[in-house]
Amino acid sequence: MKIKCVKGTRDYLPEEAELRENIQNTIFEIYRKNGFSRIMTPAVEDIENLDKSDGGDNLNLIFKILKRGDKLTSALEKCDMGLRYDLTLPLTRYFAANRQNLTMPFKAIQMDKVYRAENPQKGRLREFMQCDIDVIGDSSAQCEIELIAVTAKALKALEIGDFTVRVNDRTVLNALLSSCGFAEEQLSSVCVSFDKLDKIGAEGVVAELLEKGFDKAAVDKFDDVLKQLPLDIDKVREIVGEDATARLSGIISTSKEIAGGKYGVEFDISLVRGQGYYTGTVFEVRSENFGSSVAGGGRYDKLIGKFIGEDIPACGFSIGFERIFSILSDMKRKSSAKEKIAVLYEENFLEAYKKAEELREKYDVALFKKPKKMKSFLDRLQAGGYTGFAYEDGNIRTF
Repeated sequence: MKIKCVKGTRDYLPEEAELRENIQNTIFEIYRKNGFSRIMTPAVEDIENLDKSDGGDNLNLIFKILKRGDKLTSALEKCDMGLRYDLTLPLTRYFAANRQNLTMPFKAIQMDKVYRAENPQKGRLREFMQCDIDVIGDSSAQCEIELIAVTAKALKALEIGDFTVRVNDRTVLNALLSSCGFAEEQLSSVCVSFDKLDKIGAEGVVAELLEKGFDKAAVDKFDDVLKQLPLDIDKVREIVGEDATARLSGIISTSKEIAGGKYGVEFDISLVRGQGYYTGTVFEVRSENFGSSVAGGGRYDKLIGKFIGEDIPACGFSIGFERIFSILSDMKRKSSAKEKIAVLYEENFLEAYKKAEELREKYDVALFKKPKKMKSFLDRLQAGGYTGFAYEDGNIRTF
């Protein structure tokens, strides 16, 4: 029997599990206090739903489940289910099945594990947690503004340091690409290449577009745009017009006013995000201290229509839980609101138990029989976040 986890998954020590629980509780309470309601969906979805969900590159990372027993009759169709790769597709199916029982607009919380057949590496697991809030049934810009504000509130509560919310709109980006000469049916492919800007640079993006066979005149014009990055929204407005940018400008200006300087909000025309189901606004949160993205999302007004034949506006924001956990672990933050201490006993368990109960008014208290190897035991307690220990007399010795 193997004692190691399956590749791409991991176990968590008690102090790690406690930190993860504390992060989840902090995020959930912010979401709940702002009017969102938690739902739960299965980890398993119909393979047809997953394959037709416009999930971009994630569709290549679906864990597929073989048919079982007598269902396994065709060599060509061996899979009928798969593990969810994000929480958006399950939410849209859930809404389609339960809309008659939901208050509109529906404001949902989802905090659960998702699965992707990634090549495991640091910060990239095959099983990981996502923390989403979504609003279904609201097409107004106020929907995006609220999602940005609530997500930022949760990140501020986690005390991860300075961060900036980057905002773009697929319709604005498409208008810019069209002005360069790309045809409408080419825009999706151009965006796939543009999304790689951070990894391959402007020269790499241009080279990839030419390799795909796009018209050189259009690529050259887009190259001129790339050389002007970062573009402010006023410059983009000059190219694509006021009508195309008015909604996005309103979202950014109002979000900045709500932020009040506590975090940044900025326009970023290079923000694409990989999921194919995004139809409008997209956003991402970048941690200034750690140089990485810690949250992202956008508007997906066409996805629910795949289930019910009627387009329902929808928008969501997802906090990258594993990234936050990694950041807070590196910061060696205490995972409990109360200090943790241990009460040790030798023979008188009952007296020690009563003393522990008294101390729990102020501390989180664990009860242990005094070990023979005291030093190594105390070292392990300290590494686990304990600040001190006491015997039956209740006098606390701090580390």
